[in-house]
Amino acid sequence: MRHFLHIADYSPRELKAMLDLADKLKKERARGGNRPLLKGRVLGMVFQKPSLRTRVSFDMAMRHLGGDALYLSPAEIGLGQRESVADVARVLSGYVDAIMARTFSHQHILDLAQWASVPVINGLSDYNHPCQALADALTIQERKGRLKGLRVAYVGDGFNVANSLLHICAKLGAHFSIASPAGYELTPRVVALGGEFAAASGSAIRLTHDPREAVQDADVVYTDTWTSMGQEQEAEIRRQAFAGFQVNDDLLGLARPDAIVLHCLPAHRGEEITDAVMDGPHSAVFQQAENRMHAQKAILVHLLAEKPKTAPARKPAARAGKKPARRR
Repeated sequence: MRHFLHIADYSPRELKAMLDLADKLKKERARGGNRPLLKGRVLGMVFQKPSLRTRVSFDMAMRHLGGDALYLSPAEIGLGQRESVADVARVLSGYVDAIMARTFSHQHILDLAQWASVPVINGLSDYNHPCQALADALTIQERKGRLKGLRVAYVGDGFNVANSLLHICAKLGAHFSIASPAGYELTPRVVALGGEFAAASGSAIRLTHDPREAVQDADVVYTDTWTSMGQEQEAEIRRQAFAGFQVNDDLLGLARPDAIVLHCLPAHRGEEITDAVMDGPHSAVFQQAENRMHAQKAILVHLLAEKPKTAPARKPAARAGKKPARRR
């Protein structure tokens, strides 16, 4: 049994296979519908954070593939509060075929995977967002034909989305640059791990505090909200720290003429990105949002198709089992 917890856990070959499967399933859907590859399967969806894309994309992915999804709200479970994570994992394992969790603490994801006897999918944590990264890679591949050798620039907070984006770019051979204000950089551990993957694929990683340097000649320009869920009390401090990091027409003009713009959403229009860019000819934001569903279909099929849920609970691999250091 495998989980989907980190991009780092998967080889470039496995990631490419999932991207190819996502592309195949997307085209199959466009031609009239997907085969019921997950008929009779049920995905339990555990939410600590509310979501539009994560909830709807996983729900519809299961429906398209002939299965079903069960939404479990924060009030219904109280993960780690009303019941221990270990107990929730073992109870749900008796009811559903897989668990997707969207949490604040990454340790909750790791604990679910340790105690569940069904596959666990990381739908978001304070450490990373691997489902988003796979959808990002699918979008880049659709628009550019490849990732290998492309220049991907991220402008914003070195947080969960950036962590997974760095790792999938490094795994698949795309050059990655990131511009973040001082104090909001990627953690050394994330960068070091990305460096290992980049050395194997032949890509390069560049860290800077200058958005213009990061975006110069980029094929892909990516941004995210400056204030993530759970950081609302820091909103004004962050707006001041990220002044000058907005993706606008001026900044985009430094990228390649055919560059695409990505944003994982929700967007705070007028802060990290302007309306002109978000709705402009370079934007692939809403194609990227749709691709969450298709990328997650590939993850679900990879984990569940033709696989009975008989594996015993086990601890995650050593790398996955480390609790990420706090950034600040």
